[in-house]
Amino acid sequence: MPFNLSKITLLILAVTASQPALSQEKPIQKDEGDIEKLIITASPLGRSVLQSATPVSILSGDELEMNQSATLGETLKSVPGVNSTYFGPVSSSPIIRGLDGPRVKVIQNGLDSSDASRVGPDHVTSNETSTATQIEVLRGPSTLLYGSGAIGGVVNVVDNRLPKTRQDETSGRVSALYDSVSNERSVSTDLNGGSGDLAWHLDAFKRKTDDYDVPEFALEDGDIIDTIDNSDIDSQGFTFGAGWIGDDVTVALSYGRLETDYGIPGHSHDDHEHEHEEEEDHDDEEHVEEEHEEEQEVFARMKQDRVQSMVDWKNLSGLFTEVHWHSAYTDYQHSEIEEGMVGTTFANDSLESRLWAKHKAANGWEGVVGLHYTNSEFSAVGEEAFTPSTDSTNTALFVLEEKSIGDFLWQLGGRVEHVSHKPDNDFFIDSEVDADFKDLTYTAASASAGFVYKVNDNQSLALNYAYSERAPSSAEIFSNGLHISTSTYEVGAGFDLEIDDSDPDDIEFTVVQSSHSVDKEISNNLDITYRIQTDNLQANFSVFYNQIDNYLFQQNTGLEYHDHEVEEDGHDEEEGHDEEEGTPVYAFNQQDTVLYGFEADVDWHLNENLRVSGFTDFTRAKLSDNDDGNENLPRIPPMRFGAELHWEQGNWHAELGATYYSKQDKITDYETQTDGYTLVSASFNYYLPLGDNDLTFYVKGNNLTNELAKVHSSFIKDVAPLPARSFVLGAKVNF
Repeated sequence: MPFNLSKITLLILAVTASQPALSQEKPIQKDEGDIEKLIITASPLGRSVLQSATPVSILSGDELEMNQSATLGETLKSVPGVNSTYFGPVSSSPIIRGLDGPRVKVIQNGLDSSDASRVGPDHVTSNETSTATQIEVLRGPSTLLYGSGAIGGVVNVVDNRLPKTRQDETSGRVSALYDSVSNERSVSTDLNGGSGDLAWHLDAFKRKTDDYDVPEFALEDGDIIDTIDNSDIDSQGFTFGAGWIGDDVTVALSYGRLETDYGIPGHSHDDHEHEHEEEEDHDDEEHVEEEHEEEQEVFARMKQDRVQSMVDWKNLSGLFTEVHWHSAYTDYQHSEIEEGMVGTTFANDSLESRLWAKHKAANGWEGVVGLHYTNSEFSAVGEEAFTPSTDSTNTALFVLEEKSIGDFLWQLGGRVEHVSHKPDNDFFIDSEVDADFKDLTYTAASASAGFVYKVNDNQSLALNYAYSERAPSSAEIFSNGLHISTSTYEVGAGFDLEIDDSDPDDIEFTVVQSSHSVDKEISNNLDITYRIQTDNLQANFSVFYNQIDNYLFQQNTGLEYHDHEVEEDGHDEEEGHDEEEGTPVYAFNQQDTVLYGFEADVDWHLNENLRVSGFTDFTRAKLSDNDDGNENLPRIPPMRFGAELHWEQGNWHAELGATYYSKQDKITDYETQTDGYTLVSASFNYYLPLGDNDLTFYVKGNNLTNELAKVHSSFIKDVAPLPARSFVLGAKVNF
């Protein structure tokens, strides 16, 4: 074999080959959902997974529980086509088909999460998966409801915070787990109740971990480590919602609070030492608990307050049969704290409102038309702020239409949006850059067309073409400064680097405002999906091709920034500065790009006790033209193969699985290749009926072979690999 696929994966495949398939009533094991009944809540027309023109994956129930992680990216990394940015276990955002950042829209019940996770990989997403009912990963026409920039896809975290149905009695869920690799202790609850037309919801969680263990390995300086320092988490939150559910009108309101303290792994404090003058008085927000100062040199503190509202009108007469108005206000803060002092605070006050209406069928066409408004007041304040405060506004009009003609279900979508960025140029006054940016405005138009063709009762073929224009984010344009958490110096696309290489031993650079505008990204994407759905077999095969003009990406320039003071005579204050290693400079560049690849997943019930599942995905990302001859894009996830064997008997359920990550040697300049590895896992569930309640106990082993595994898409892959062998003990009760 050309790669070292785990023997356990081969064992799983051998077992499947020896088992006869049964033709009887459709079996559903306790850890899986019935795909025919999974409705995409992000779709305004209430379509199922099988009715989507492009690939859609949904994690729910026990499958979501068993994939539970502290971060959204790690929770979703087993979904075909989805990987994780992995900034250690503390912060990981989803990567879809090689695309991340602002190209992947992360929403909560259809409204933007409004955090700072799109600004940097060290910024945790504000979505809590332990209290979610399902998580949807989708692409295609329905993404146009949420933004033209979501050319990678949309991740919708769904919970019950806005009650939509009457509750005659109290129901809910309580779960708890312990993970040995980081001494994690987590507990969460989800409660729903009501009386008559009134309904309420309450959820809460608490998670605390220590630094996590890794297989023993050597750093570049020769130090041998088996624990990643500064990788602990202390997080908690709650949400309360209430609603009035009428026959024709539903009104709901919720409030949520989220607080998270987490370490910044992979950060070397000595690389850029900052001296803070002592003062007799400090602001309260600049003080942190003594115990945290002792434990961590650099950590982040995130707080978010979020209010969501919903008003739904149904059973209307006239042109529109339904009208929906959903809104959210979010007050978000993320502080980076070094030596007990706040270095930078990122804040985002955002207001989002979406109004859409479903019209009466016209000549067989059903659909929705709507307006979408978002205002974001983003600020970065502190000595180490690397991007200016910016007021961004997005106003859009969108439409989505569907029509069934014979065996074809046609889907059309369109969106036009106006985006404006108003930066605070005072940020550049104290910097070394002479910059004065005018207000930037963009008009982005996007459209998609696709169909689902019913080949027969068990098979379908889906095709979708999407044209999307994406306006650059403010961080991609205006960033300029030292980002302490990632140990990088970031330069936005609104600047140019003037390089003085007259002395090869001392290359210097100057950042100047660019005379060129930062253009919109223009994406042309084609998706083809083939689905098989029988009583015993479910399979999905997808291929995609995405051509993106003016693609914005962050790349290591090979330059170094030295953070040091210079005296009037021109000599460095600190002797020996020239020997110190500098901070790498990462700049946003714009070039035409092509991404293509495939995804496949299969779930096969062999008999009433055994089923096997498997998946694979692959993304190839290349620059269309590059002067230096290197066509590869940085940090693209490698190909994967995975398989699981599921056994169920009575109240027992067991799984044995392995996922192989191939070597990634399609790398760009100043990037190192990542070796392949195989992760082996196993789990046992026991389901105990308690009257009308269900109690589940489970134990899961992760990375059972204790493999040293580095995530190629991670900025800190060489200093923060994936966790070592671990065992998770958990319990969940539904009532």
